[in-house]
Amino acid sequence: MLRALASGLSVAALISLGLGALGHAQGSSFEVSGVAVDVTAKSPEAAREAGWRIAQRKGWAMLARRLGAPGAALPDGTLDSIVSGIVVEREEIGPNRYIARLGVRFDRDRAAAILGVSAALSRSPPMLLLPIEWSGGAPVAFERESEWLKAWARFNTGNSAIDYVRPAGGGPDPLLLNHGQLNRRGRGWWRSILAQYGAKDVVMPIVHLYRQYPGGPIIGEFQARFGPDNHPLTRFSLQVRDGDALPALLDAGVKRIDEAYQQALSAGVLRVDPSLVEPAPAAPVTAPTLDESILGNEGQPVSEVPVTPLAVQVDTANPAALDSAQAALRGVPGVRQVSLVSLALGGVSVLRVNYQGDANGLRAALEARGWQVVAGGGALRLIRQSRIPPTILQDAPTDNATAG
Repeated sequence: MLRALASGLSVAALISLGLGALGHAQGSSFEVSGVAVDVTAKSPEAAREAGWRIAQRKGWAMLARRLGAPGAALPDGTLDSIVSGIVVEREEIGPNRYIARLGVRFDRDRAAAILGVSAALSRSPPMLLLPIEWSGGAPVAFERESEWLKAWARFNTGNSAIDYVRPAGGGPDPLLLNHGQLNRRGRGWWRSILAQYGAKDVVMPIVHLYRQYPGGPIIGEFQARFGPDNHPLTRFSLQVRDGDALPALLDAGVKRIDEAYQQALSAGVLRVDPSLVEPAPAAPVTAPTLDESILGNEGQPVSEVPVTPLAVQVDTANPAALDSAQAALRGVPGVRQVSLVSLALGGVSVLRVNYQGDANGLRAALEARGWQVVAGGGALRLIRQSRIPPTILQDAPTDNATAG
């Protein structure tokens, strides 16, 4: 749980993160976790404020050691200016005592400047995060707010070498990012999805939750997967005694999965799938220089046909229909590039085609490949022609009986 610092501390308040905060950027801070404090004071409020100040001091020393730049202790006023928040991992408050395990977040740029280290972090290419939770026999991604999504929202990516792209969970996210996406292999479809979220590849952390009985122990089986082919990376199991500890179970799972992704990145296992890179358009062939001295009076050089951008509409009832249309367009001679402009599953999607020729030439080429093409409104509309099976005529029965 994230708590705001007491009013006596000049530190930015943090709010509890929900599904809508998945896209919130936390990469601008260093985080130190597991800071234990045990403080007594005249009142609960004074004890907690004193505990949080002690956590700031301990956290600063831990951060300096972790970055390999041990520095001198800072006054509380300076710490107040560089601490961006306190994360309450566990706390117990009594009449005059405060016991807690806390996390401290430091502003990355200010802390790096004081410690004399670089604030830059070598990170992976942007990776689309697709978390899947299995609970009660059904998978959930972004269809509703799950505990697994909340755990990834709480996770601070500032200390990770993985550049996670975390969707907000609204709009088309539940339709485009779900469990069924894990089994799709079409590269054209994946490229379209990744382009919409500004990512280069995808990682899929999965958890299966097993409850022994209501209110009893919970077992979580975690898997780290990645890539459009759903490659497995690692798997492990964790267990807690009751449902109240479920957030702690999932937070521990998120941390271990992130560590697995970072290790795979360092080992060169986690990298962008080359098949997800949009193929570059074919370079135009340069016509050889024509020696005009060998031309007669009637010889004239042939001008190059210009490349025309055309809008093509296609019915996309499912991802396979989109892949089929893109493959058909790329197979037409003269097509230089095909890109997705607007995606509408169950409706009409719009493609942009760079064609060396005019719209009539592209229309004729597509009709020759079995497509029905309708021109109008400055665009071409592709409709797959239905193939009606030929009618089979049954021969009239003949009387083979022999007259007696």
